[in-house]
Amino acid sequence: MGSFGLSANNITHGSSFSADLEPKNFSDESKAVIDFIADYYKNIEKYPVQSKVEPGYLSARLTDTAPHSPESLEDILKDVTDCILPGLTHWQSPNFFGYFQANASTAGFLGEMLCSGFNVVGFNWLASPVATELESIVMDWMGKMLKLPSSFLFSGTGGGVLHGSTCESLVCSLAAARDKAMDI
Repeated sequence: MGSFGLSANNITHGSSFSADLEPKNFSDESKAVIDFIADYYKNIEKYPVQSKVEPGYLSARLTDTAPHSPESLEDILKDVTDCILPGLTHWQSPNFFGYFQANASTAGFLGEMLCSGFNVVGFNWLASPVATELESIVMDWMGKMLKLPSSFLFSGTGGGVLHGSTCESLVCSLAAARDKAMDI
């Protein structure tokens, strides 16, 4: 193992390193990762809910420099099994009853795969018209399921947004409250 040592000068077409997505390898390796995740969920209750590792455990297991060349997916998944899984809190375990309910679903995984596969960047409508419009439609669906008045819906006179975290939504709320207080 060692540093990457890569630069635009030493990456050439046809070299062993490729930044391109190769459809055959992508398909085969994606299936292997999906099988790995499915096996994880099939056996999740065998893991301790809360990690038993001590601070600094991971740096003791991994080298201090990146690999010189790409590693096989088999080696990477072995590292995930040996190094990453022991440091996880297994939130989806049927033995875990704290903080949040289990929230993984097949639909959620498949949606994340599609979003990642298309490299959706939903900054605004111009960056991804469909992401912006789909968000508005889904927010309306949720508002209607909650029987909110039309003033809360995009299709009415309101609307809302989906945030990636509580912190993000809090900052947005504070900015809106500031603007309202300042009559901006």
